[in-house]
Amino acid sequence: MTTKRKSAWLLLIFILSGLVVGGLIGELTSKVSWLWWLSYSKSFGLETPLTLDLSVIKISFGLMIKMNLASIIGMLLALLVYRKV
Repeated sequence: MTTKRKSAWLLLIFILSGLVVGGLIGELTSKVSWLWWLSYSKSFGLETPLTLDLSVIKISFGLMIKMNLASIIGMLLALLVYRKV
């Protein structure tokens, strides 16, 4: 009996591609009157970057995530496709 082992990297690729494609669809449908709800989005993260100054080097940390409903739907569809593969 053989078992099918799925890779965590493949799952990550599926999720990220679902987020990107869904985000693109959400941005493209923002101008369509009956699909405006797909572009409803929220942003969260650091507004201003966090700066660490060590006098020799200066490092800035920042992260901002913007998700819309289409990207969440794309991620869920990507998870369903991953389960079928």
